[in-house]
Amino acid sequence: MAIGLLIVVFLWVRPQGVLPERKRVIPLPADQPAGDRDGTAPASPVSVRERPPALASPPGPAGGDGRQAGETMLEAVGLVREFGGVRAVNGVSLSVRQGTLTGLIGPNGAGKSTLLALLAGTLPASAGTITYHGQDITGMPAFRRARLGLVRTFQLASEFKRLTVMENLLSAVPANRGDSLRGAIAGKRYWRADEAAAIARAQVILRRFGLEALANNYAGDLSGGQRRLVEIMRALMTEPRMLLLDEPMAGVHPNLARRIGNELVALCHEGMTILMVEHELAIMDEFADPVVVMAEGEVLAEGTMQQLRGRSEVVEAYLVG
Repeated sequence: MAIGLLIVVFLWVRPQGVLPERKRVIPLPADQPAGDRDGTAPASPVSVRERPPALASPPGPAGGDGRQAGETMLEAVGLVREFGGVRAVNGVSLSVRQGTLTGLIGPNGAGKSTLLALLAGTLPASAGTITYHGQDITGMPAFRRARLGLVRTFQLASEFKRLTVMENLLSAVPANRGDSLRGAIAGKRYWRADEAAAIARAQVILRRFGLEALANNYAGDLSGGQRRLVEIMRALMTEPRMLLLDEPMAGVHPNLARRIGNELVALCHEGMTILMVEHELAIMDEFADPVVVMAEGEVLAEGTMQQLRGRSEVVEAYLVG
């Protein structure tokens, strides 16, 4: 019993062990044309520093899948979620258009995070349908939705604290040959090219969000706002078509929040689609269009913030408070 108690105390006080694992420092590739890294001639003189991170949809009015900007990317019809007879989401219907940053606001308990969980697949719907990219995904588990490009972040930052920022980003890369039994047996020569490509992509995203200097810092040592950035960047490493963001700017310094907002808008201009839950109305005013208002599990109104301020039911339910 004494030995067992000592083990429990030791695990609680020093979970990293007597001799903690050495931090893995991943060197960032030098800025050079992409073709130079594989021995071929570069296609253009644009360097990695100048090139934006590759997204699922390239810049322009249409995404890489051929869908035109403005077409419906995600649609929910009559969504219901019950918890012991209480309807947290009560017959919600909404649509999110391709290439937009759609805001979702409402008072505490309005059902915003529950709705996001239903759309992402982390909670099953009690009733209703969800269509993503023209496909019915109502009964599809979250991991399959993520593979289709529908990726979410959470209200509380969920980074791997004892991994570096770079390792956090690399952990989200899909279809890496090293993440398999065959890759583990074959060794580094088998998956080295995949990891090099992932590191180069991560470097561009890190630079875009201003965290390149912290690439080899432990994620748990960052500030709250920086951890929010890590979660967004990790989501981008999955090459999503659509992001579901749950309060990505909560508790973030206003200057950093504005930078995040600007980058999210830039991603939408490049073809990304974003649905974002946020309490800060100034953020919604500046970056989101349209904005959906929820109250008591239902959609109350939709429009620009200026239009919503003119709706008495919205003011009564949310804006006054």
